[in-house]
Amino acid sequence: MTRSLRIGVDVGGTNTDGVILDPSRSSEPDRGIVAWHKASTTGNPSDGINNAITAMFDESKIDPGEVASVTIGTTHFINAVIEQDQARLAKVAIMRLCGPFSKGVPPCIDWPAKLRNLIRGYYCLVDGGLEVDGNLISDINEEQIRREAEIIKRKGIKSIVINGVFSPVDIHYKQEERAAKVIKSIYPEADIVLSKQVANLGFLERENAAILNASILPFARKTITSFQSAISKLNLKCPVFITQNDGTLLLATAAAALPIRTFSSGPTNSMRGAAFLTQNSIKESMMVVDIGGTTTDVGLLLANGFPRQAAAFSEISGVRTNFSYPDVRSVGLGGGSIVRRDSDGKLRLGPESVGYLLPEKAICFGGDVATATDYTVLGDEKVNIGSRELVVEAGLEGNLKDLKDLVKRMLERAIDNMKTSAEDIPVLLVGGGAIIAPDELAGASKVVKPEWSGVANAIGAATARVSGIIDTIENTETKTSSQVMEDVSKRAVEKAIEDGAKADTVQVVEMDHLPLQYIANKSRFIVKAVGDFDFSRQIAGVEEATTGTTEQDGMAEFAKGSSTTDHTLKEVIDAPEIDISSYRPKIVGREWIISETDLAWISTGCYILGTGGGGSPYGHMLRLREIMRSGGVVKVISPDDLKDEDLVACGGGKGSPTVSIEKLPGDEMIQSQTELYNFMKVQPNAVIALEIGGGNGLQGMILGASTNMNLPTVDGDWMGRAYPVAWQTTPVVFQETPVFLPSTICDGNGSVMFMTQAKSELMVEKAFRAALSQMGSHVACAKAPVTGKNTKSWVVEHTISLSWRIGRAVALARSENRIDSVAESIIAEAGGDESAKVLFKGKIVGVERTLRMGHVYGEVIVEAMDVSGGERAEFQGKMKIPFKNENILAIKENPDSSETVVASVPDLICVIDAQNGEAIGTPEYRYGLLVLVLGIVASEKWTSTPRGLEIGGPKGFGMDDVEYKALGKFRKPRSVIEEFAT
Repeated sequence: MTRSLRIGVDVGGTNTDGVILDPSRSSEPDRGIVAWHKASTTGNPSDGINNAITAMFDESKIDPGEVASVTIGTTHFINAVIEQDQARLAKVAIMRLCGPFSKGVPPCIDWPAKLRNLIRGYYCLVDGGLEVDGNLISDINEEQIRREAEIIKRKGIKSIVINGVFSPVDIHYKQEERAAKVIKSIYPEADIVLSKQVANLGFLERENAAILNASILPFARKTITSFQSAISKLNLKCPVFITQNDGTLLLATAAAALPIRTFSSGPTNSMRGAAFLTQNSIKESMMVVDIGGTTTDVGLLLANGFPRQAAAFSEISGVRTNFSYPDVRSVGLGGGSIVRRDSDGKLRLGPESVGYLLPEKAICFGGDVATATDYTVLGDEKVNIGSRELVVEAGLEGNLKDLKDLVKRMLERAIDNMKTSAEDIPVLLVGGGAIIAPDELAGASKVVKPEWSGVANAIGAATARVSGIIDTIENTETKTSSQVMEDVSKRAVEKAIEDGAKADTVQVVEMDHLPLQYIANKSRFIVKAVGDFDFSRQIAGVEEATTGTTEQDGMAEFAKGSSTTDHTLKEVIDAPEIDISSYRPKIVGREWIISETDLAWISTGCYILGTGGGGSPYGHMLRLREIMRSGGVVKVISPDDLKDEDLVACGGGKGSPTVSIEKLPGDEMIQSQTELYNFMKVQPNAVIALEIGGGNGLQGMILGASTNMNLPTVDGDWMGRAYPVAWQTTPVVFQETPVFLPSTICDGNGSVMFMTQAKSELMVEKAFRAALSQMGSHVACAKAPVTGKNTKSWVVEHTISLSWRIGRAVALARSENRIDSVAESIIAEAGGDESAKVLFKGKIVGVERTLRMGHVYGEVIVEAMDVSGGERAEFQGKMKIPFKNENILAIKENPDSSETVVASVPDLICVIDAQNGEAIGTPEYRYGLLVLVLGIVASEKWTSTPRGLEIGGPKGFGMDDVEYKALGKFRKPRSVIEEFAT
């Protein structure tokens, strides 16, 4: 008998949808849909699957022998994490192959306390890890690994994660694989998860994903076994697949080992189903609007038939991960959304919803709650749901027009936020709630409501394909980028075939090339290939995937794993919520003692003051918080309180952001300081940040709290922002001879370099930059101290205070649900309307980047739009912002096509996410983001002299034709110490 039919089942929290599909008839009017079914999800998912497939068999009268595959989409695994269910989450041990790195940022450091205490059972740091160029940090030490495996075994923790620095590009040494083999020899019953098999570059985020994956492994085996039991009871002798969140599928055996890849596959299934339903009518990118009972999910389906992916990092229940997610925005609009009029007479729709109780609560079904479905029944006689008479009797007709207008505006707004250009785009409506949407929408070239759209998620599951993804760093010295891309593409195709794809159906659907900053002839290449599953290669029955584990065995094994307790790790409780408006920082005498609340606000402010550069402070914030939780005290003092003879130390990080997200800091920063001061035979009295903008803005506090003397950090820095090179500092403005000599850099792995003499700070910078690639492309730098007297003359004052104020303003705006006024709050803290202003509001519609001399140059284009949900934009036209790591200019495009420079360095040009008030760095610029562009007047330390403008102004970036014009009048930030000292 020919096996040609495919079954897709999507097990959601509310409904279980099913479809039987004949792919050979997909071009016919019925799209080859043999049968479909929708029913409420059951407590036991296997019962729901069984019921759905049985109902479709009864309807279609097909022979089970005709079925080639069953593909299931499920939310069960992600729900286990979201619900923090101890019965479904096992304790995990984590082994890092990292050598001297990452010790300041232990595993799960940024997790919600309850989830961390529930999952993290033990961790250890051992030798191993690679540099970005593939050379060894150190090889693994098998004896170390054996000792740690014995400890883990004694603790009874069966789920183990191995995470090596740059392991995703480790194709020669295979450190994670070798470590796993050693552990298995000691502890054969353990489940071992290799981080490189879970996610790609991004050490902490990949580790997080691997830990979540390891924790749900026992529950995943049990669940997938129950799925297969349901299939077995139906006498189906075919492979069982589980859908991944990138629109492709995994054999059940693979999904049982990598359940995290199924997280949030529901929206992707709906979008892939939409692509299938419109395959003959739409050949371009389109917006898919999936309207459910409570929310509407909006995502962009690319012309290749796969969803546009979200930014590099995704968050699951408060945990940052870095595996592929569809870029989907949710709006509180659905068929069950509640309709009401406020006391001010304004009609409101959602976000409250009756959800799955719609058949009981809605007026059209005899209930007493007015919902969006009731108004749809009232306004469209073709809608055959419930009773129109009941709705008429309830007197809802007076609200009908207002409701229709409101639904239309909400959908148009959601679609516009996801578009990447001003051009109209096809819009496809799917989901059970699609009946509430109008037939025409602004911004849509056409609105399509296909038949069977209510089970688009099951159709997406049935039509999912096999993928092969290669994410690697390659040498471009002997080959062109296009030649390397061709080689990587071949590897992706081979990977897809190896994973089960039929060779003649595989095609490359995504490719990306990212040059690495400060690293010569190295680039990151990401390629994804997909193809249809090759059923001729393998017809697997249920027994293949269960690997001998019965449903009861899975339960017993899991109960044992979840009871494991580790007494060597103290439980941590999340800090309680605070009243932001009444919060007062702790000032003791003239010292500001930094709290975790202060640190969070300062971090937010530092990134905003980074003007697009400086790197995210996130990792540095985690490290400093860990120092504080371990008893370290972080003290900040006013520059006014320095003595003339004091020595003020300074340090920071140099290198490629790609390296810094993978090779987390060890002791190199404090080592560079120690080496320098041992050489100079002096000791500093305080520390200052090189730049307040970005990650280095926290480095002074990290250094101060890490020394035995517990040095205070000066409330100020040498830039007042972030600049791309270390010689663009205020001391260089005021003193032409080298200021920071001697200087030292350390790679943290045994290499130290001194610069004791040079003609200029520029020459010091050039020499250190040249050494970067030989020292792992990321180093810590210590600069010779500056006297207290000179510090008071040269410092950009009170910038830690300014960061704190900006961060507090953002936090307060969030807590009071007034993000649309966050720009004005930041302006108030930055000196008011005379010292700062909103330069533009809109959506990013274009980004270009290139790498020159180690720096990323580029330009971002923002198109005017009302970012707060209204209908009229405050600004018109477009704004261009050129950048060199940091934003350089803000250029307004005029109606006559001429251009006006409205702001330039050294004034600060800050791009902020309009949705949450957080800074957006230049590496994070991407199409579709809604942004605010703020301008803040630079310190007079930059603007009061020709030399300051030559170094820090447009001329410092090679823009001799641009003349600096101040945005307004600089106002020195108010000191937190002065305000709150008693």
